[in-house]
Amino acid sequence: MDTQFFLILILSLFVSYSASDSAMQGGSHLSVENPADILTSPTGLFSAGFYPVGDNAYSFSIWFSRPSCNNNCTLVWMANRDFPVNGKRSKLILLVTGNIILTDAGKSTAWTTNTVSHSPAELRLHDNGNLVLINTESVVVWQSFDFPTDTLLPSQLFTRYLQLVSSRSSSNFSSGFYKLFFDDDNLIRLLYDGPDVSSLYWPDPWLQPCQGGRFPYNSSRIALFDSLGSFNSSDHLNFLSTDYGETLQRRLTLDSDGNLRLYSREMKNRAAAWVVSWQAKSRLCQIHGICGGNSICSFDPVSAGNKCSCLPGYRQKKTGDWSYGCEPELDILCDEDHTDVTFIKLKDVEFYGNDEIYGNDDGFYPNVTLERCQKICLESCSCKAFQYRYLGVNPIPYCYPKMLLINGNYDPSFGADSYLKVFKTIKKIVSGIGDNCSAETFVPLNRSYQKSSKSGTSRAILWLVIALGGLEIIAILVVYSFLFKPHKDSNEATRSYSLAANKFRRFSYSELKKATKNFKEEIGRGAGGTVYKGTLADERVVAIKQLNIANQGEAEFLAEVSTIGKLNHMNLIEMYGYCAEGKHRLLVYEYMEHGSLMENLSSKTLDWKKKFEIAVGTARGLAYLHEECLEWILHCDVKPQNILLDSKYQPKVSDFGLSKLLSRYDLNNNSTFSRIRGTRGYMAPEWVSNSPITSKVDVYSYGIVVLEMVTGKGAATGSKDESGGNTTEQKSLVEMVREKKKGGGKGKGISWMGEMIDPMLEGEYEEAEMEILIKLALQCVEEDKDSRPTMSNILEMLLRVHQNDH
Repeated sequence: MDTQFFLILILSLFVSYSASDSAMQGGSHLSVENPADILTSPTGLFSAGFYPVGDNAYSFSIWFSRPSCNNNCTLVWMANRDFPVNGKRSKLILLVTGNIILTDAGKSTAWTTNTVSHSPAELRLHDNGNLVLINTESVVVWQSFDFPTDTLLPSQLFTRYLQLVSSRSSSNFSSGFYKLFFDDDNLIRLLYDGPDVSSLYWPDPWLQPCQGGRFPYNSSRIALFDSLGSFNSSDHLNFLSTDYGETLQRRLTLDSDGNLRLYSREMKNRAAAWVVSWQAKSRLCQIHGICGGNSICSFDPVSAGNKCSCLPGYRQKKTGDWSYGCEPELDILCDEDHTDVTFIKLKDVEFYGNDEIYGNDDGFYPNVTLERCQKICLESCSCKAFQYRYLGVNPIPYCYPKMLLINGNYDPSFGADSYLKVFKTIKKIVSGIGDNCSAETFVPLNRSYQKSSKSGTSRAILWLVIALGGLEIIAILVVYSFLFKPHKDSNEATRSYSLAANKFRRFSYSELKKATKNFKEEIGRGAGGTVYKGTLADERVVAIKQLNIANQGEAEFLAEVSTIGKLNHMNLIEMYGYCAEGKHRLLVYEYMEHGSLMENLSSKTLDWKKKFEIAVGTARGLAYLHEECLEWILHCDVKPQNILLDSKYQPKVSDFGLSKLLSRYDLNNNSTFSRIRGTRGYMAPEWVSNSPITSKVDVYSYGIVVLEMVTGKGAATGSKDESGGNTTEQKSLVEMVREKKKGGGKGKGISWMGEMIDPMLEGEYEEAEMEILIKLALQCVEEDKDSRPTMSNILEMLLRVHQNDH
């Protein structure tokens, strides 16, 4: 026992009394053996104390204590995550000198703040989750907010000096392999720092900062998010949670799988679970190291998550722990004549990073044949595989030899293949890697046959045995088909396609045909397909959309639909499931009682309050699609027909996944679609000019929709020319509104807004809300897409003016 710890023990003899529920005074302690030794924040929202993290292992931690959680609480901070203490005689001691000591069974120091206070200090837990050591001079001596583990809380500053480190796993709270930090280029980044290699993976490492919407030209390096769900950073990483504006419990956590997620939860509902309201990576397989080296990560439609598998000829290093990846069953040594090795084609598999620099400083070889690329890898001892893909406007092939097989990712949209170097003696033909990926090799057969010496009698007996065995197998199959096959069939969809989210499932075509009474009641039609009303077997009324993409592959369709099915937002139409059977592709949605916004625009059912809420709700849904959902999606056809209204006239954006599904379909000359998507009057100029398509096309369409709600006029037929001439040419809605605003109103005392506002509102509206809505709408329809705001900017401004008015 060292001298320092001996002195601490001597001092602790004089500070043996326990702390109160609200604070620890100098000279008090908390004991691991006393369950009542817990610090509680003033409203009981947070607690701090010894929390079990293993078998007789405890960490001094802070957790959400409301609603009550017992031993299944959500931890937000840990003092000794990598040095758990014993369940006997361990204490947290606040010395009179202002230092906090965590002792392990009275034998050693597990953790300390290494602080000194010249005046008496006390340790308090605040309602924001911050554990603060403050002295009588109101000087903060130490606080937990300055030493985060894997979680940030609202109002907790994240600076250049801090980092989040993930847990090792969901059950192992020790430090893991993933870090969130401000890099030297002033950007917030995610880093995989694994056992063997490390690499940055968010934002996407191949993007320039400006391409990813980040701003490196700052020196403050500071980030913060609030209790309403708004995150803002000095590098322009700004986003809103899907439930922005609601006061909920929130936390930003770097999870053990390497994904940064914003969670929210109701405070008063004991049954409420944490809900992901934003996350950094939509595809888990793009997170580096998620399956370790020499492995492939792929989307698993059964769990709607990721699946890890070893490469052919490799085995998992540690069973149950994919972070260590796989190791070769037999190492390939240098062989100058290359007679023992060949290549397995891994279709649509990418290995990001660690290209071999061999004879080429860039690590790749342009404009080489597949045979030449294979030879380059064969001639290199360190080359384990190579990627071969075509790039450029006039595509040319590129060869990427790989010396490490890390970050393996199966992605049907990758557009290239990898070729794995293996021994020819591998006797199994590999297929079905990652469920959707296939690999192939040709195994040479080297067999010698000897003339049989069996007699005719032996041969006859052998054939008799085979015949009897065959009859027995046939009988078993017949009995099995009668007794067990119905049960198997009834569960096939559930087993093969597990729910991607609550109520999300695969339907058979016959089910949907029956639900719609042979597609009898048509309730909508568009370029994407026809919508029918139906009633499922559980009596849910649904809308069933029959898509015009019958030639799309089932695997690709399933991958995209599963992603869309997991999207969950109050302003997006909920998808219950889908059908991918033969040539049929259908989507099953919730049914909306009040139909579309288009059906209601010409009636008096929509007062100003409803219209403003529709504008806000639609902005919420589009902002979620553009910036916050599991996989960023452009709608490409925002219009009143695609904004549906529920029983309370709350808007829900529909058809938000069609642009994504259609993008995978190889359109032909007979298709009802073209590159230009959308509806006349709502289409942004860049569709026609063949400019790059971004989220600003949806912003433009949103602006037109808002102007329609405000004026009560159609998008392309605002008003007739009133110049007095013979022309009857009609002005666009945008032109009409701009002219009215520029003219400032014709009549005395009549504002320009008064002249153009929908007469059905009968003058009943909030002037500030109306003004900001028109202003934003006109900004949305600017010709230059860079002059248009983002949907999150629009939402923020609308919510701000709405809060000011109420």
